[in-house]
Amino acid sequence: MKVIADVSIVPLGVGVSLSKYVAECEKIFAEAGLKTSLHAYGTNLEGEWEAVFAAIKKCHERLHEMGVPRISTNLRLGTRVDRPQSMEDKVRSVQEKLGSS
Repeated sequence: MKVIADVSIVPLGVGVSLSKYVAECEKIFAEAGLKTSLHAYGTNLEGEWEAVFAAIKKCHERLHEMGVPRISTNLRLGTRVDRPQSMEDKVRSVQEKLGSS
């Protein structure tokens, strides 16, 4: 089953600069073959359910290996079975409505 997810993986106990941990997770998402869209407070992911959740688990494992003692992850996700839909489709739909008003 395809899923679109918004994930924010927050390493705790390692200071205030987190970009090296974000970059590590972005590499993991790319290695998993997921479609991604990085934003200011997380990443949108698109792919098969199992691949998305396996990549999130791998991020946790890798960050712990990097010395992160604690991780807090926020996850929102959606699935749709009535028709195919991509992250771009969702954004384009809103942009079209903004252009028509």
